Amino acid sequence: MRGREAYRVWREIGTRWADNDAYGHVNNTVHYQWFDTAVNAWLIEAGLLDVAAGDPIGLVVETGCRYARALSYPETVEIGLAVERIGGSSVRYRLGVFARGSDAPAAEGFFVHVYVGRADRRPVPLPDDWRRAFAAIAG
Repeated sequence: MRGREAYRVWREIGTRWADNDAYGHVNNTVHYQWFDTAVNAWLIEAGLLDVAAGDPIGLVVETGCRYARALSYPETVEIGLAVERIGGSSVRYRLGVFARGSDAPAAEGFFVHVYVGRADRRPVPLPDDWRRAFAAIAG
């Protein structure tokens, strides 16, 4: 698994009581919520995502996650984000889940968006300014 140096953008997220499952650790589905939050928060901050009226929009077409260690409430996690690949109309993000201050990841995953027109949901080429923003966090 990759260390912190593999990521360009960071988002801190507090775990919630409801995140723990019957086994006393954060349920694996919560990691995907963190990925979604980290990617979309960055897109909003970068000026690329307007949830209400933006065009194009990103549709998730593939995700994956490998787990290395359990996390549990009330830990705070740090989600690292980098762009792995920029395609014609798609982007593959790399995400790392770290307990606050830990050098070793608790999990690592990926998230793929295909960008489509808001009205017709058909793939569209990534605008040049979007490509520049993605390239800025590539690694």
